[in-house]
Amino acid sequence: MPFTPSHGADIYWKMEGAEDAPALILLNSIGTDMDLWDAALPMLRARFRLVRIDTRGHGASAAPDGDYSLPMLANDVLAVMDAAGVAKAVVAGVSLGGMIAMQMALDAPERVSALALVCTSATMDSASWDARIAKVRGEGMASIADLAMGRFLSSEYIAAQPAMAATVRRALIGMASSGYAGCGAAIRDMAIAERLGEIGAPTLVVTGGRDTSTPYDGHGEHLVEGIADAQHVALDAAHLAPIEAPERLASAIIGLI
Repeated sequence: MPFTPSHGADIYWKMEGAEDAPALILLNSIGTDMDLWDAALPMLRARFRLVRIDTRGHGASAAPDGDYSLPMLANDVLAVMDAAGVAKAVVAGVSLGGMIAMQMALDAPERVSALALVCTSATMDSASWDARIAKVRGEGMASIADLAMGRFLSSEYIAAQPAMAATVRRALIGMASSGYAGCGAAIRDMAIAERLGEIGAPTLVVTGGRDTSTPYDGHGEHLVEGIADAQHVALDAAHLAPIEAPERLASAIIGLI
């Protein structure tokens, strides 16, 4: 299994697809891991050389104590790209993953050929994230499970696919609280909202019509307005669009090449 050391943490990743295909980096949301993208993989694998990454603090990647930052998380992805021999890639990220993707486009624009920003934002309520971080560090992951699941997936999806919903919940509760809290700090402290105009990569903004965490109003709209020539696609999905609308999401990402 490939692990790449980066700033005191081993980052887990997988590569799939044809070597001569354009590279696509897939980044997970907070509280999930690379399995978030499973349902979209058949379509994406046929068109891209895929590199899936467990964000620091998630999945098989290390979860050191302390606050993380978006530049730190972006550097983790760049370290994996170096290890995988990927000079430049389309970067698709959900929620926290989209924030990391934007940070990469700002810090290392020569490494990013295009962005797919899925159910994400350039600004969040720092006070609410501070409270969530404290709760997780004090009471563990189960303390925020109901809150997170109520935003991750729509009630309609949960009713139709209870086994998948249970899988997502189990993974959330089972992750290291240090990893969730560390990444929560990166969300709380991010400083990209005033820099959106500096992003030059072709950008697709994907929002979910059932997403209550980062809907188009107040979140996606700012990305569309702030990033030059950004395109927008709305999906019938809640926050975890790769689970609820994998085919439409994959088609939209393929449209970037």
